[in-house]
Amino acid sequence: MIKTLLSLLVSLVAIGTGACKTAPDSTNIEKQDSTKYKNPVFEPILADPTVVKADDGWFYAYGTMDDWGDGKGSHLVPVVRSKDLVHWTYFKDAFLSKPAWKEKGGIWAPDVVKVNGKYHMYYAYSTWGDPNPGVGLAIADAPAGPFTDNGKLFLSAEANVPNSIDPFYLEENGKKYVFWGSYSNAPTQGTYGVELSADGKSVPDLSKKFKVAAGDFEAVMIQKKGDYYYFLGSKENCCEGAKSRYNVRIGRSKNIRGPFLDKDGKDLKERGTGSVLIQPNATYAGTGHNARWITDKAGTDWLLYHAIDRTKPNVSTGANRRVLMLDKITWKNGWPEILNAEPSIENTTAPLFK
Repeated sequence: MIKTLLSLLVSLVAIGTGACKTAPDSTNIEKQDSTKYKNPVFEPILADPTVVKADDGWFYAYGTMDDWGDGKGSHLVPVVRSKDLVHWTYFKDAFLSKPAWKEKGGIWAPDVVKVNGKYHMYYAYSTWGDPNPGVGLAIADAPAGPFTDNGKLFLSAEANVPNSIDPFYLEENGKKYVFWGSYSNAPTQGTYGVELSADGKSVPDLSKKFKVAAGDFEAVMIQKKGDYYYFLGSKENCCEGAKSRYNVRIGRSKNIRGPFLDKDGKDLKERGTGSVLIQPNATYAGTGHNARWITDKAGTDWLLYHAIDRTKPNVSTGANRRVLMLDKITWKNGWPEILNAEPSIENTTAPLFK
């Protein structure tokens, strides 16, 4: 009996010290492995994302006003944050109330940047099919706000650019610019840029706008690398759920005012141009409206954008479930590329920020 008890005691000690273990769960290992990630990086919705690295060390991302189906109504520009571009958490909404300079509309496609020590949010104010949408500005002391509205920059009719939405801020060589535009077949259609005032709060002369792309682009983003300014813009339908064909196309120029040419040497001011950077695959539709790319500590560039899971394309309110996606950019012959020009669906090496 004593031998039996001793044997049992030895077995229990072995189990307690880990001498006998069951096989670990591979799924848990993947979730705990900080060197890997899998799309999406945030859900249910963060459409038309913009991202800024704040002084507190966090990345803050902002999205279009949407009803997530969480019982909280429309989020007035949701703010999420992350330390590594992979693990994002909802923080708060950027606005306490909607701006009042337009009677109807949603706050779409915000672009948040730090200007003269403040956080500027350039945003579109529009409804679907709006005949006169516009671009406004809100300002905050901190990246998460609350943002105080500074009023409109211009309406479509004032700029003489139909469907004036999707603003994008760019500062270069001591000058500040806003770019904007979206789909239209009108004679004055297209994506345009114009110089802002020194404080970035107004447009001194709208008549001095310049065209950089045709009216089959929207969601302009221009970023410099090396000798070139790279234009990234989205084409096709953003918001038809699993049928959305949204895709990102690119061109480049040595001048901020263009001409921006695609890989075939075609000017983006002509319709039907632009080289594909990323497009839908069998898993994700609606791949588009990217933020600025972000460079990690290893020197690798990363692109955040939204997409729609074909198996669950909507939330309970009917809104398109445009989730936040992350993919690595590589460079070949002076052009950005994403593997297979499609969103990644497998476990992938994560950005390096530690």
